Amino acid sequence: MVTRRLRKIFKDDGKAFVVACDHSAIYGPIPGMDDIESTLRQVIDAGVDGIMAAYGTVRSYPELFAKTNLVLRIDGAASVISKKPSSGAAFYSVEDALRLGAEAMCVTSFPGTDTEEDGWHTLANIIRAGHEWGIPIMAEVMPGGFLAGPEYRNKEVTKVAARVAADLGADWVKIPYVDGYEEVVATCPVPVVVLGGPTADDPAVTLEMVANGLASGCAGATIGRNVWQSRDTFRMASAIRGMIHDGLSLEDAIAMMK
Repeated sequence: MVTRRLRKIFKDDGKAFVVACDHSAIYGPIPGMDDIESTLRQVIDAGVDGIMAAYGTVRSYPELFAKTNLVLRIDGAASVISKKPSSGAAFYSVEDALRLGAEAMCVTSFPGTDTEEDGWHTLANIIRAGHEWGIPIMAEVMPGGFLAGPEYRNKEVTKVAARVAADLGADWVKIPYVDGYEEVVATCPVPVVVLGGPTADDPAVTLEMVANGLASGCAGATIGRNVWQSRDTFRMASAIRGMIHDGLSLEDAIAMMK
């Protein structure tokens, strides 16, 4: 069952483009998430391979999620208005994911932080439970946290973080692009996809990152705000999908956004 569900997300070319639409579960109605129905419709129309979303979003738009593959955000953390740091925890269960018809689940870990072990423990528990029911797990791995500096954004740290997630049993790993990404991909025994990262004002920055990731042998991308906070959500999603699945060149992808 794990393989069957993975093949719904990763197409015959072995690649996948999933759009992350789970940000409002922490950041609230930020641009792109304020009218989430419009965002969902645009990325679905662009033919993405799946959408990563929070439980409540899926419950609110069942007809839209019937048109795509669902990667359910199974964990959560304190909201942006909290004054206390949060390590995150599993908020939902495998049974919840099954009730929503999810093809996969996502868990985030922050290696290199004070809460590293808690994050790995949550990931391992979800992997164990998910595999009992045949549901694959994407590990979203952020060494040093979302705002980490260059000491965490290098190939040596990224190689370790990706491999630990894989060895814990993750079915694929979403991790930031770094120089030397080909070594990250080569030393991780499960597919690696590029993580979108902070918002880039110029879409060419994100498109070039995807192109570099693909040239390094990665299996696609999972990107959120750099799709739905771009100046044209549908065209940006279409451009990235074209690069991943159709061999669209970086130059042509950039031209689509002009």
